[in-house]
Amino acid sequence: MTIASPLRSIAVFCGSNYGLNPDYVKGARALGREIARRGLRLVYGGTDKGLMGVMADTVLAEGGEVVGIITRQLFDLGHLHQGLTRHEVTQDMRSRKSRMSEYADAFIALPGGLGTFEELFEVATLTQLGEHHKGVACLNIGGFFNPLRSLLDHAVAEAFMKTEHSEMLLIDTDPVALIDALEQWQAPTVTKWIGPAPLPVTAR
Repeated sequence: MTIASPLRSIAVFCGSNYGLNPDYVKGARALGREIARRGLRLVYGGTDKGLMGVMADTVLAEGGEVVGIITRQLFDLGHLHQGLTRHEVTQDMRSRKSRMSEYADAFIALPGGLGTFEELFEVATLTQLGEHHKGVACLNIGGFFNPLRSLLDHAVAEAFMKTEHSEMLLIDTDPVALIDALEQWQAPTVTKWIGPAPLPVTAR
């Protein structure tokens, strides 16, 4: 049964590998089923590799809509998923990320590597700066994002980040609860800057 949602599209960032823990694949399938159940469009990187392919296959198998945004380089290497609802080919990673962001009403990261981390932090930074007002979340399969929560807490403790900006990045183990939280999410209203600037060092 399709559930009405204030969201229309969710961009998912995740690995093009499967990872060691079989729970990563199980978690990707669970998120894909929940996205399809709610009648949401999946927007992702367009390939059939790793967790990315698992996500697309699951949403499509459940009758959902999947939009793939793939770079020209990956397209030319034959990495495009052949069963997508539709796809776009972009010139490079920067334009790929821009198009994914334009499509998405919210973002979810699954376990992945450098590309996943970079995509996650970019959209979170844009939210922090107020360049968009879209929720950002991580599906914490197998404790994968526990070190990220520790890093964010450390940045707060060292006065490089406000608590509101640390906590705006939602982290949960349950895809149902995670999307519920994204549906209710509100952007922080505080600025990113903390305290007065230090006094300049005077030359002697």
